[in-house]
Amino acid sequence: MVWLGAPLGAEDERVKSEALTPEPLIRRFMPELDTLRGIAVLGVLFYHGFQSAYGYGRLRYTGAASDFLFATQFGVFGVNLFFVLSGFLITGILLDSKSSPDYYRRFYTRRALRILPAYYLLLILLGLLGQTSKAFLGLSFIYLSNVTDFFGVSMDYGPLWTLAVEEHYYILWPTVVRKLRVRHLAIFSLAICTLIPIARAISFHYGYTTGLDWYTWFVADGLAEGSLLALLLRTSISRKQVAAGSASLLALVPAVLIAGAPLGILTRQKLLGAALQLTLVNTFFVGLLLLFFLLGTGSRKRFVNSSILQFFGYISYALYLVHIMVFRIYDKITRIFWPLLQPSEGHLGLIVLRFVVVGGTAVGLSYISRRYYEEWFLRRKDRLASRPEEETMKVAVAASPGPAPAREPSESFQP
Repeated sequence: MVWLGAPLGAEDERVKSEALTPEPLIRRFMPELDTLRGIAVLGVLFYHGFQSAYGYGRLRYTGAASDFLFATQFGVFGVNLFFVLSGFLITGILLDSKSSPDYYRRFYTRRALRILPAYYLLLILLGLLGQTSKAFLGLSFIYLSNVTDFFGVSMDYGPLWTLAVEEHYYILWPTVVRKLRVRHLAIFSLAICTLIPIARAISFHYGYTTGLDWYTWFVADGLAEGSLLALLLRTSISRKQVAAGSASLLALVPAVLIAGAPLGILTRQKLLGAALQLTLVNTFFVGLLLLFFLLGTGSRKRFVNSSILQFFGYISYALYLVHIMVFRIYDKITRIFWPLLQPSEGHLGLIVLRFVVVGGTAVGLSYISRRYYEEWFLRRKDRLASRPEEETMKVAVAASPGPAPAREPSESFQP
């Protein structure tokens, strides 16, 4: 409504000015993070479909096929992107509720209802299908799937190691955030980012290379870098400083990788790479996250709000959990009934067929899981973990003539 006496077009100018004013970087819902989740889970899916031990990256190809298979190997770093996202979001959630009297109950209730239903359903399915040993299932039940070798048990289902790392983080980090002042929390997070690469270097130097990629104490620096970012963006830092920081990180990391290539930084089979490669990958993703925040709160948000990628972000947790299981089922069925469909050297089309069938099936199952299974628990999450004043607010919002919020607050979830 134009106020009395306003010059013609004043309201239009006000609306235009508001549209050009950037949003805060930290918001209740940050849709660009769903885009990043989609990128991360698709990277992992392509890696397992074409590169890893579950795929066919070691088969020899030439030309475009070889280039494509080479590119899919970088999808493994989707896990690191998930770690940085988790560190950022979980630390932010904890900081914003630090003074709450129901701090622990609220956090653990919401985390349990978000993570555990799909997690334990997967364990049941793996057991029924005979895809893992009983010993591995037992250790995974108590979040030890990334240290099974300590018990003489093989890691039978790769994706679960990241779940174990994140559960360890969920168990310990709320107390760290609660007990430390913000300044001390930043120092503590920085210490983790510094000491873990040193620990990897020492372990590699003395020949202890097992677990450098999956033991919690060797990979938690990604979570710590995300935590530092959450602390940084809750200071008075300006958008110009954020832009400079993003550009610096995105340029610095490739430069260090190129400079360190002769010294072995591009392979974790060398000391420098074993120590610093994951650190540089995590740092690159911090810069990428900053860039997405800048674009997602400005006039170019369309570049980071892809509906397709956000769909994959929406189903990413279930997709990450089930895709290896579906790959294994496809391999078993084709081996028994249609051996000619088994991918082999020189037949990239069969690898692509396998990926399309498995990927499509896994996406369908993941959507069903998110829409009809996980969402049920998410609705319970809001009811059980909400404070009384929040319930009052929800009632008021529901009774108001305006539209209700369309989405949940941005939260972390397992990769």
